[in-house]
Amino acid sequence: MLERVGEEYQLGLKLFELGSSVARQRELREAALPFMEDLYEATHETIHLGVLDDAEVLYVEKIAGRRGCTVPTTLGTRKPLYCTSLGKAILAYSTPQLVQAVIQNGLPRRTSYTITDPRRLELELTHAVETGVAYDREEYELGITCVGSPLLNPAGRAWAAISVTGPTTRFRPERTAAAVRTAALGLTRVLGLTRSMGE
Repeated sequence: MLERVGEEYQLGLKLFELGSSVARQRELREAALPFMEDLYEATHETIHLGVLDDAEVLYVEKIAGRRGCTVPTTLGTRKPLYCTSLGKAILAYSTPQLVQAVIQNGLPRRTSYTITDPRRLELELTHAVETGVAYDREEYELGITCVGSPLLNPAGRAWAAISVTGPTTRFRPERTAAAVRTAALGLTRVLGLTRSMGE
């Protein structure tokens, strides 16, 4: 965090990197909130925004649903890529190396619905690329279903995702899939325009 220069200390490169990361997340959250609020108004379910961090998804924003479904996430929560809709949406558009690293690290069973077979996970990721959305059907937690869609960089790789989460008893993610995909595409476009104007 600090670097020594002669007899004095100055802020180090690591602290600069940390500060830059915070600024990027703030920009993302500010740009994402209108899209998240639109999704919330359309569904009244819980809306999440997450970013890729190492081999996990880091939850950076949340709008809690008001329909009595408690979703156990808080800002700063980290979850696996292979068994969450945010994670699978990101993983589907990641490098083959990251996909293989996730598989090689193992796919521990979280619930009886968790996909632990690498071939089946790869099929899910292929389907996510074809449709633009990924699902979590009680794979991380029983009673919770989610649909997520990725934010892509200019190279077509995912670095973040947005999702809608609700209780399996009433939430039908297929009905919300188009809205989530549209929100992700709109947010990707806004972030691209913001960056190009700032250059």
